[in-house]
Amino acid sequence: MNAVVEFQQFSNASLEQVRIRFDEEYGVMWSFMRPEPRPCFTRTTLQDLLQHHTYLESMKGRVVSNGNFQQTNYLILASDLQGVFNLGGDLAAFGEAIRAQTRKELLSYAKLCIDNVWTFYNLQAPITTISMVQGQAMGGGFEAALSAHVMIAEKSALMGLPEVLFNLFPGMGALSFLSRKIGMRAAEAMVRSGRVYTATELHEMGVVDVLAEDGQGEKTLYDWIRKNHRSLNSFQAIQRARQRVNPLTVEELYEITEIWVDAALRLSERDLRIMERLVRAQNRKVTEPEPVVAEQASA
Repeated sequence: MNAVVEFQQFSNASLEQVRIRFDEEYGVMWSFMRPEPRPCFTRTTLQDLLQHHTYLESMKGRVVSNGNFQQTNYLILASDLQGVFNLGGDLAAFGEAIRAQTRKELLSYAKLCIDNVWTFYNLQAPITTISMVQGQAMGGGFEAALSAHVMIAEKSALMGLPEVLFNLFPGMGALSFLSRKIGMRAAEAMVRSGRVYTATELHEMGVVDVLAEDGQGEKTLYDWIRKNHRSLNSFQAIQRARQRVNPLTVEELYEITEIWVDAALRLSERDLRIMERLVRAQNRKVTEPEPVVAEQASA
C-alpha cells in the first residue's frame, strides 16, 4: 500500500527550479518553472519537473493537503518568470557538447526532455494536463506547451520554433504533437519557417485551445475548469480515445530525438556562433525587456 505524504512540503522542499501550488476546490496542481541562470530548460528544471510529475503519477493524483486526502484533477505547467514561459533548450550546454562531439551528453539531455513531454502527454492517472503560456515560448518551451492535453495562452504570448536559424530542427516532440493537431504539412511548414507566431494566430490554426486576454491567463484557466469540471470524466475519456485513434508512442519520440542528436553533431562553427548569440539573448531576457525574437531574426 502506497503511503500518501504531505505533498506540498515534500515537493517544494526537494525542488530547486520548480515551485508547486495545490488549489483544493477543483484539485488543481501547479508546476511553476523558474530556471536559472537563464529562462530555458536546464537539466535541473527538467529533473525537478520529472520528479514532480512522476511522483504525482505514481500516487494516481492522490495528495494530502492541510491534513486531508485530495485528488489532483488538473496539472498545470506555467512559469514564474515575467514575460517568459520558457525559451527552450539549454543552448550553452548544446554548444559545449557539440564542440566536444560528446554524443552521449546530448542524447542524455534529449531523452530527459522526452521523458518530460511524454509523461505530461501520457500521464497514467485521471489528470488533465494544461499548459498556460504567458510571454514567450520558444523551441523546447513551445514543445513542452504542446504536450499538454489543453493549451491556454494569453493573446500577447509569442511562440515559435527557431531551430532552423542555426541549421537544426526541433527534436523534442514538435512534429509529433503539431502534426496530430494541424496535420503534417502545416506542422512541417511551421518547423521550416522558423517564424514566431502570436497566440491569436495559433488559436486560429487550432494549435492553442483557449485564448485569454492579456493578464487574464489564470482567470481564464479557472473559468475553463469551472465550465468543464462536471464533465471531467467524459473529457478525460475522450482525450484517451483521441490518443488511441491517432496514437503517439514514446518510441517515436525517442527515435526522432536520435535524429536530432546526429544532426546537432554535424553543425558548423558558423551555426554554433549563431547559437551563442541566442544564448546571449536568453541571458538578457533575465534583466532586459528586449525581445529574444529580434536577436533570432537578425541571426
